Amino acid sequence: MLKWLSELIFFKIAGWKLEGRWPKELPKMITIAVPHTSYWDFPIGILMRRILDVDIQWAGKDSLFKFPFGGISKWLGGVPVVRSKSTNFVQALVNVYENNDKMNICLAPEGTRARVDKLKTGFYYVALGAKVPIFMVKFDFKNRTVWMREPFYPTGDFDVDMALIDNYFAGTQGKHIEKSYKMND
Repeated sequence: MLKWLSELIFFKIAGWKLEGRWPKELPKMITIAVPHTSYWDFPIGILMRRILDVDIQWAGKDSLFKFPFGGISKWLGGVPVVRSKSTNFVQALVNVYENNDKMNICLAPEGTRARVDKLKTGFYYVALGAKVPIFMVKFDFKNRTVWMREPFYPTGDFDVDMALIDNYFAGTQGKHIEKSYKMND
C-alpha cells in the first residue's frame, strides 16, 4: 500500500520521472545525491526508496536526531553525523560496511543546502576503504527527473575519479537554481 501511495504522489501528483536503474544485485554501495538545495530533496528520496523497494539509510546532521524529530529520523533510516567536531566518520562508516553483509548509505556530498563549488570527499574515501561502488543520483528539478547512473568503482586516482563525478553532476538544477552545484560553471 505504501508503494502504491508513493507512486501516486511521485509520478501522478508531483509529476516526477525516474531514469536509470537501481542496482538491486549489489548488496553494498554508497549512494550520493546531488544537488541538495532544498528540504524537498528528502521527501523525493524517501518516495524513491519506497517505489524502488530498496533498503537504504541516509546520513544527516546530528541535530535532526534530537527531540522532537529524532525518533522519526531513525525510523526513516537516518544515521546521525556529528559535524561540530572532528570524528573519524570515514573510518567508522568503513567499519560499518565491513561488518555488514548489506549496506547502502546515502549522503549529500555538498554537506549543506547552500551553494558549494566543491563536494566533500568523505563518500569517496568510504567507498575506497570499504571497496564498494559509488552510486550517483541526481535530482533534476528543471525536468522533474531523478537520474541514476551505473555504479562507479573508485580507482584510487582521486583527481580522475572526482572529475568524472563532478562532470556527472555539474549543471543539474536543484529546486533552488542559485544553490545548485556548479550551476554557473
